[in-house]
Amino acid sequence: MADDLAKRYPQNTLVQSNYLPAILGQISIHAQNPADALDSQKQARPYELGQPAQAILLNLYPVFVRGQAYLATHDNQKAMAEFQKILEHPGMSLNEPIAVLARLEIARAYAANGQRERARSAYQDVLTLWETADPDIPVLKQARAEYAKLESHPEAAGN
Repeated sequence: MADDLAKRYPQNTLVQSNYLPAILGQISIHAQNPADALDSQKQARPYELGQPAQAILLNLYPVFVRGQAYLATHDNQKAMAEFQKILEHPGMSLNEPIAVLARLEIARAYAANGQRERARSAYQDVLTLWETADPDIPVLKQARAEYAKLESHPEAAGN
C-alpha cells in the first residue's frame, strides 16, 4: 500500500514527507527494526511543524513514530523530546490520538529511565484524561496495567 501511495503521488509533499515516513516507520518498528524507522523519518523533519492544522493531515505522526523508534532503541531522552514536541503543539495534533498517546509514551520513557515519581505522575495524567473512555480500549487497559505494576513494584521502575 505504501509503495502504491508513493507511486501515485510522487510530487505530493504531504504524502512524501508525512504519510509515507509515518507508514514506513511503523512498519519498521513492528518488524523490530527501529534504526530503519528512524531513517525513514529523516525526510519528515523539515516539514513536521509547518503543516496547516487540519484533522485529515495526520500532523505530527512522523514525530510520534520517531519517538517510538527512540524508545525501541532505549534512547529515552530523545524519545521524550519527540513526544514533548507533540504536547508543545496542541494546535497541530488537534484531536488526533497521538496527543494523548504522546503522554503515555512519556510515562513509559520515565519508567524505563527509572524515574518512578515522574512516571507515576505522567501515568496519572493519562488515566485522568481517559477516565471517561471506554474501559475496554486495549491501550487504556495496557496503560492501567503498566501503572498498577509501577505502583506495586516500585523497584521495577528504579529510584
